[in-house]
Amino acid sequence: MLRDRAALQEARQGYTQALARECKKILVCAGTGCVSSGSLDLYARLLERMQERGLPYSVELRIEPEGSREPAGPFGGRIGVKKSGCHGFCEMGPLILIEPEGWLYTKVRLEDCEDIINKTILRGEICEHLVYHAQGNPYLKRKEIPFYKKQTRIVLEQCGLMDAESIKEYLALGGYRAFEKVLLEMEAEQVIAEITASALRGRGGAGFPAGIKWQEVYQQKVQPKYVVCNGDEGDPGAFMDRSVMEGDPHRVIEGMLIAGKAVGASKGYIYVRAEYPIAVKRLQTAIIQATELGLLGQRILGTNFSFTMEVYRGAGAFVCGEGSALTASVAGNRGMPRVKRFRTVAQGLFEKPTLLNNVETFANIPPIINRGAAWYRSIGPENSPGTKTFALTGNITNTGLIEVPMGMTLREVIFDIGGGLRNQAEFKAVQTGGPSGGCLGKDDLDLPLDFDSLKKADAIIGSGGLVVMNHKTCMVEIARFFMSFTQKESCGKCTPCREGTKRMLEILERIVAGNGRDGDIELLLSLGDTISGAALCGLGKTAPNPVLSAVKRFRKEYEAHIYDKRCPAGSCKKLKTIYIDPADCSGCGACAKNCPADAIHQQGAIPEGKKKAYYLIDGAKCVKCFACIEKCKFNAVKEEL
Repeated sequence: MLRDRAALQEARQGYTQALARECKKILVCAGTGCVSSGSLDLYARLLERMQERGLPYSVELRIEPEGSREPAGPFGGRIGVKKSGCHGFCEMGPLILIEPEGWLYTKVRLEDCEDIINKTILRGEICEHLVYHAQGNPYLKRKEIPFYKKQTRIVLEQCGLMDAESIKEYLALGGYRAFEKVLLEMEAEQVIAEITASALRGRGGAGFPAGIKWQEVYQQKVQPKYVVCNGDEGDPGAFMDRSVMEGDPHRVIEGMLIAGKAVGASKGYIYVRAEYPIAVKRLQTAIIQATELGLLGQRILGTNFSFTMEVYRGAGAFVCGEGSALTASVAGNRGMPRVKRFRTVAQGLFEKPTLLNNVETFANIPPIINRGAAWYRSIGPENSPGTKTFALTGNITNTGLIEVPMGMTLREVIFDIGGGLRNQAEFKAVQTGGPSGGCLGKDDLDLPLDFDSLKKADAIIGSGGLVVMNHKTCMVEIARFFMSFTQKESCGKCTPCREGTKRMLEILERIVAGNGRDGDIELLLSLGDTISGAALCGLGKTAPNPVLSAVKRFRKEYEAHIYDKRCPAGSCKKLKTIYIDPADCSGCGACAKNCPADAIHQQGAIPEGKKKAYYLIDGAKCVKCFACIEKCKFNAVKEEL
């Protein structure tokens, strides 16, 4: 238990020295992506092999007693073997980072553990077959890989570089120094002024200035007050907040502690969806660790400031990412938005003043306090300073988690960091901001990624999802997919969202099925405008965005579906024509036997040179189930776009 500042500084110094005594570090990625690829098996195998060989290793920092001697390993000291957070380069997982050399091993298999021990640990040599290769060039060090080279990591600064489950290591790397400064050296007004001067905008999607929100909660006279962290993150393809919670949970806790001290709150909640079990576990572990050390709890470091925290697991409802629905859920009620008679800052959780920010916003707070508002404002554009984390997914070469300065263009993100599209396919579009975002096309590639620029382009940054699409992607189907997601996730409280999204989905389903009608595009636009203007919460107001932005940039594709009954991308099954090529048909009849619509019949006359009559498909009866293609062994049944 750290009872005062002197005890905290002494502990930090001891852990810093313990970290320095680790002559080499093996950081096994234990983010969700790599864990699903077997990284924990790699971790166990490495420990097993090191134990067999009698190598001095540690899995956690230890402050050695005075006068004790460090065991002499291959490099004169102990080897730290750690489960780190997400390295970001998810496409190449499982990943292992070797420090201090900075060697990143990619797509590591269990049998590679022998080479890592024999070459890297015992002889200090790099395993070249495990490093990243691109265009025939090996990249030995992580920082040299193009995926990392253009990134600026602030929120993800320590993700992948430290033990994700160790408060000792967090302290050794300077953790809780910002909270120490705020607690013992700054007044609440000074803290809020610093956050305001940094121009930090909320990273949850809307981009509302954090300093203004903090000031409004601080001015409330009602007690108690609450600090709530939104870690719900329900966008398809988004995993930014999850990775921060998994890889650097104490950074989030420290940001919330600073916020609690600044606005006068004494209780914090971290709202995490139950589908994030690793994030939940690590946050709970971090809270226990901070409480045991006295950095959470009553009279922290001997002061009058008390702050407790707990993790609240949501049931997975997308609407609970909205502030009033989230606070209703934490309070034990159904997660539904409410009419904003009072804003959350005045009446939020339990009808009390509540400061609500998302994970990434809180993770930005410690570095701003440590390095100053001027430093933060020097990164990115004036109105959207700092960095933003993005989840790169879709038809892109390097899928993964990135952090770049605000204002970087889509072209740089997709082609320089993301490595372009897979198999050198042609770029078509990118969906920004998830189901509430917008579709951007080729003409938008030089658009800066910041709040204001994307808003002008009828898109949003949102929480940070970027889904990249190639020329084979149907933009009508993409709009249908996102509208289907939003419609299912609608809480049903307000008519515009409940009924309007259903009507829009029905129209889109008709169009992709080849039953589009004249006037459908205009009806979609009209419905979208009505829903955007009349829906109760942010989910409903932004639900039509994918459709509206897709129609704006890809209207000809919609028209081709409706008037020509053709999908230019060739991906809508119902708009494909299926036929049997007589030259390849053997006359076996497998297609006809498996047709559920009785749409395939044998041709009456036997063609010259054939023993059997070939088969024909009746287009009027065909239901496009494609069973005939699956059953034909001679590739005689074919598709025509």
